[in-house]
Amino acid sequence: MLTNSTKAKLKAGDCVYGCFFRTPDPTLAEFMGYQGWDFLILDAEHGSLEPNRAEDMVRALELRGVTPLVRVTTNQTHVLLRFLDAGAQGVHVPWVNTPADAERALQAIKYQPRGMRGLAGVRPSTFGQEMSLPDYVASANEETLTILQLESGQAIDNLDAILAVTDIDVLFLGRTDLSHSLGHAGDTSHPAVEAVVERAVEKITASEVALGVVVPTVEEARAWRQRGARYIATGFEGIVGSASKAWLAGASL
Repeated sequence: MLTNSTKAKLKAGDCVYGCFFRTPDPTLAEFMGYQGWDFLILDAEHGSLEPNRAEDMVRALELRGVTPLVRVTTNQTHVLLRFLDAGAQGVHVPWVNTPADAERALQAIKYQPRGMRGLAGVRPSTFGQEMSLPDYVASANEETLTILQLESGQAIDNLDAILAVTDIDVLFLGRTDLSHSLGHAGDTSHPAVEAVVERAVEKITASEVALGVVVPTVEEARAWRQRGARYIATGFEGIVGSASKAWLAGASL
């Protein structure tokens, strides 16, 4: 299994940057790999991505040394297994609200002795051609990145217990869904939402787990880095949209 460069940077205390990408196209993913991202999140939750297409996109990102991650549709063992067996070096797991949710994800992501992920000689293990299965299991347990998404008031209320679950690499604040769960749909700057977010930020940044967020702009990325976030993502559509508008505005002067 390939070394997970994003996980290595996080373990060293660095900040990493990535992009949510829900267009199921390997060529466009390969193009994104030339841009210098640490990781790309292939989005199956809010996109149409299936495991067979994800496998081709993972290959494209591996060519450029970009960490291929997948945001899965749901926290179910068989769903996580198929994307991991396609070669994803980590997964975003949505709607983790309790420590039991977190542990269920870890059981599906990790092989024994930490978890119960099903074992087969598929592409992450080089199809058994270049490494033994015992060596692969040890490597996969070390290299796979676990990102759990906190997207509800319930998740923040249970945050201390979630943080007590071992082997979580990133806790990712899904502020849009969080605002929705708090009765302020889409208003992530509402004082009631920001108060809950700040409570989560304080707890996560005081732990060994990295704080993750998604931001629309460079300015917000800088602000969140100042708040302690070390796993910062943005959206492909936002980048393309703002660049297109800026180009057209400049050309029409």
